[in-house]
Amino acid sequence: MRWFGIGALVAGSMAVMAALLAMTVLIGPLVFWLAWNVLDFGPAAGLPELGFWGVVLATLFLGLGWTGKMAIVAIVFLADPDWFHGAAQLHWPEPTFRNFVAIGLLALIATRPRASRHWDRHRRRSAWSGESRR
Repeated sequence: MRWFGIGALVAGSMAVMAALLAMTVLIGPLVFWLAWNVLDFGPAAGLPELGFWGVVLATLFLGLGWTGKMAIVAIVFLADPDWFHGAAQLHWPEPTFRNFVAIGLLALIATRPRASRHWDRHRRRSAWSGESRR
């Protein structure tokens, strides 16, 4: 029974968190690349295909909160403001199944499960303070 102590629990939890972080960092850009470049959602909307760093930054932009988005915008403007030199004719893509799948993949990256955690924390806080839940 010594093998299953608190240390093993903490080590296992840290390993699971590290695996989830690695999957998010590796799978997120892969899903974005699949939707944008392989399924041609970018060109279908009148935007160019993205290279490696464009895919990484766009994935982070979709997945992060407001502060992270502003940090990415600041980095892009300070590091390479000429990145925005190209003109694009943005338009709504054709209503095809391929574009539907691409939008679904992009929406999957953009969903933030943090909102539900904030709601649960607010409900617990109100229950602890003696407020009644209706």
